[in-house]
Amino acid sequence: MITPFFSPNIGGVETHLDDLCEYLRKRGHKIFVITYQPLTTNVKAPKFERRQNLEIRRIGWFSYNLFHKLEPYPLLEFIYLTPMLLGYSLFFFSRYRNEVDVIHAHGLNAAFVARALARLFSKKAVVSIHAIYNLPRKPMLARLMRISLSSFDKVMTLADRSKMELIKMGLDSERIKVFTYWVDQTVFRPMNKAKCKKEFGFEDKFVVLFVGRLLEIKGIRVLIEVAMGLADVKDILFVFVGDGPLANEVRMASNNLGNIVYVGKVENRELTPYYNAADVVIVPSLYEEGFGRVILEALSCGTPVIASNRGGIPETLDGSVGILVEPEVDEIEQTIESLCKRPEKLLNLRRNCRLYAENRFSENNAKVVENAYSR
Repeated sequence: MITPFFSPNIGGVETHLDDLCEYLRKRGHKIFVITYQPLTTNVKAPKFERRQNLEIRRIGWFSYNLFHKLEPYPLLEFIYLTPMLLGYSLFFFSRYRNEVDVIHAHGLNAAFVARALARLFSKKAVVSIHAIYNLPRKPMLARLMRISLSSFDKVMTLADRSKMELIKMGLDSERIKVFTYWVDQTVFRPMNKAKCKKEFGFEDKFVVLFVGRLLEIKGIRVLIEVAMGLADVKDILFVFVGDGPLANEVRMASNNLGNIVYVGKVENRELTPYYNAADVVIVPSLYEEGFGRVILEALSCGTPVIASNRGGIPETLDGSVGILVEPEVDEIEQTIESLCKRPEKLLNLRRNCRLYAENRFSENNAKVVENAYSR
């Protein structure tokens, strides 16, 4: 696997890759991972890590939150992420090429690297696309993607919308397969809500929980404004779990507003009590979110979701378990206040969540990815 981002970097893709590696490892596959030291999370990890059937090699690289600063400039982002990943991967293949049957790239920068390696060493290549790019508005990017992705044996997309934009771009539909994230539903499970609220001091509160990277595109500033607008509604509490460039803004808001709690970073497998303490999870993304893994985790815990009508999110939840909204302050305010005042509607949503998640987001989804590796 080749990916710029891997744990302990924080993000939905990183957590997905942890799950995928664990699934493949248990199935007897041997996995090599080539990645960077965390680029968007302020933490260090071992340069080399070995577990049963899994070896991780992390390349030291300068970060300074450059990735998020360069996101609006695809060429500069390409220059930042790709050359070192390519150079290290070539060095790796010079020693281990006989141990590798399939190269699995994650994201467009890794796809460029995997495409070169697959041609040089005659390997099968698979690529996973974890985002929606709005390619009709980006003709140059569309051309580059068509050139890069057309040589892959299999292209995996997270959403039907992503698949359709690749087909319109000119990619062969037979090579494209839609897959879905999954979560460990023995970890993310319903718990006693009253006990979880008491554990965190949230008793007698209607808890609105945000979990994720604290970035502007994640709707953090919108959510802070929502909290300000509902500051007089004493029963509603906004809880932020995560880290990122806007952490200080969230911290300052929590100091100034009594209805905001900033928890900070929490390890993924320790999130379950927070999901259960919440009455609703909020995903106010301003961009075309690829899928929204937080939604899967929340629903598996039996907690309904309010989420932006953006990207692949509408393919993740429906009206039986959540509410889709435009990521605008007034609409989010009204939706939260409505659920707070209508406990019977919230209860109906909650009753559907776990079964919905079991039917759609179990580990069975991993088989689609594993099958893409077969010759």
